[in-house]
Amino acid sequence: MSSAVRQRQGPLLVSGAIALLLGIGLGRYAFTPLIPSLVQAGWFSAEQTAELGAINLLGYLVGAATAHLMVRRLGPRAVIGGALAALTLSLLSCALPGGMIWYGPWRLIAGWAAATLTIVVTPIVMGRMPAARRPAASAIVFTGMGVGTITASLLVPLLAEAGIATTWIAVGVLGGVLAGWSWRAVWRHLPAGSAATNTQDGGSEPATPEPASWPVVTLIIVAYGLNSAGYVPHSLYWVDYIARELGRGLAVGNACWLALGVGGLLGPALGGYAAARLGFRAALIVAFLAMTAATALPLASSSLAALGVSSFMVGAMVPAIITLTAGTVVEIAPADRRQQIWGWATLSFAVAQTLGGFGMSALYASADSYRATIALGALLLCLGAGCVITAAVLGRQRTSPATR
Repeated sequence: MSSAVRQRQGPLLVSGAIALLLGIGLGRYAFTPLIPSLVQAGWFSAEQTAELGAINLLGYLVGAATAHLMVRRLGPRAVIGGALAALTLSLLSCALPGGMIWYGPWRLIAGWAAATLTIVVTPIVMGRMPAARRPAASAIVFTGMGVGTITASLLVPLLAEAGIATTWIAVGVLGGVLAGWSWRAVWRHLPAGSAATNTQDGGSEPATPEPASWPVVTLIIVAYGLNSAGYVPHSLYWVDYIARELGRGLAVGNACWLALGVGGLLGPALGGYAAARLGFRAALIVAFLAMTAATALPLASSSLAALGVSSFMVGAMVPAIITLTAGTVVEIAPADRRQQIWGWATLSFAVAQTLGGFGMSALYASADSYRATIALGALLLCLGAGCVITAAVLGRQRTSPATR
């Protein structure tokens, strides 16, 4: 490959990572480390912050359900530009203390923009990469989630001392600068129609030699959804749980959130390494088991070591499971149904996360403890692990000589 081609691909990869950094890192998770400050300042009660987290998940669900239709009608250039603008505006608007009536819609919009950017940008980047570079490109793009989480964990606590409004304005300005650069560098040059997602290397994907049965596909989709619901306690309540419920203070809570972000940064690479050594499906089982254990660990011990390990491992396994599930879908799905099945998996992720967000918000209000939500999250992940193990067993039975 010529150096000129690699130079053109560089801004595309960086812009793809920025899209996930903005959507997931800032649009969704900049709110989490600010929850204690919002409660202490009297902007919201703890129950209201949990509801706002669930509203953000609802926005993610709406984005997952509408992104493909919007691209078909408006084209990817308009959809990406609209999502970047809406996300930046939502961050800046949260600087105003307007209560639930004001915050709710903006958190909904932030969730919509996060899902839309994730669903629309990723296939555009992958479609413009030569087949040999797609694994590395995928790791770079998904690393944006971890970088965004780390940015939020470092920036938000420092700015919170200057005030909540100052924090949101700074985060919004940062988001606007990154969105503006990626728009000028890449997204404004996209064709207006669906041709933006076409493969540019002229290659074709090899057909799946023996696609799995639909029960196997269904189990993988269900497991992917259970993973998203099981992650809700760490993604929404983790800092507040450590800082207030455990009484360890905001500094420890933010340090654990940083560890979660570091894990998220390394997760795609860990998933790729495991897949190269074990295969996608075996690595997916290992990732689910590791995530289940890491989520349940704080129930057994609230020591700093346990909290740190739980933070890092959960942060790492979330993007690892995303990467491994995508690879598993490519392996088991018929070649002409891969995109559709990945869409179903994404929708499963969003629906389960939304239901989990509202359900765990109600559970917290009833139990008055985040431990109950953590226990439920671990249970859901255990069920997800059971699904991927069952899928692997069914897959082996289908491909064994006795069943051919």
